[in-house]
Amino acid sequence: MHLMNPPFSQACENNQAPIFDVLRTALADSTQVLEIGSGTGQHSVYFAPRLPHLVWQTSDLEDNHPGILAWHALQPAPNLRAPLVMDLERSEWPAGAFDAAYSSNTAHIVSWPLVERMFALLGAHLADGGTFALYGPFNYHGAFTSDSNRAFDTMLRHRDPASGIRNFEDVVALASDNGLQLAQDHAMPANNRLLVFKKSAHPTR
Repeated sequence: MHLMNPPFSQACENNQAPIFDVLRTALADSTQVLEIGSGTGQHSVYFAPRLPHLVWQTSDLEDNHPGILAWHALQPAPNLRAPLVMDLERSEWPAGAFDAAYSSNTAHIVSWPLVERMFALLGAHLADGGTFALYGPFNYHGAFTSDSNRAFDTMLRHRDPASGIRNFEDVVALASDNGLQLAQDHAMPANNRLLVFKKSAHPTR
C-alpha cells in the first residue's frame, strides 16, 4: 500500500534542476539507468519524464521502497521502474543491461568500504562506454570547500563515524582502479559537485 504522504527532501527539490541540466547531456545516449540509492524517490520522478529516451530503474534499501513507490504513484512515468532492493553491503548487481548509473548523496553517507564496493560493482557490471554520475559534496586536496561543508561533515561523523565527506582525489583514484575515468567535474549549488565518469573497456586491474 502506498504512503498517503510521500517523504519530502527540500535538498532534492533544490538540486534536481541543476543536476538535470548536466544529466540531459551526460545521459543523452544512455538507454537504461540504474539509480543507486533512490532515497525519497523525488529525483526519479523528476528525471524520468524529462529523459523519455531511457528507462530509469530505482533502487534502495527495502525500508525506503514505500516512499519511492508513493512518489511513483503520485507522479507516474512510463519509463520509470519500481525500486529494486539494493544494499551495498550484500546485494549483487541487478539483472539488466545498464549502460548508465546515477547516485546522489550516497558516498558521504555510507562507509568507505561500501563506496569501494559500489565502484567495484560498477567496474564489473556497467556496460563498456557507460556513464556513472555521482552527486554530492567532496573535499579537494584534503580541504573542505566551505564552512557549511565542514559543519556538515562534523554532523555526519557525530552521527556515524564511518561516514563523512570524501576526498575528490580518493574517489577519482578508486574509480580509475575499477575502470571508470573522470570525464567531467561540475560545480553545483550549495557547495556540491556532480562527477561524471565513463567506463573504459579495459580496467587497470
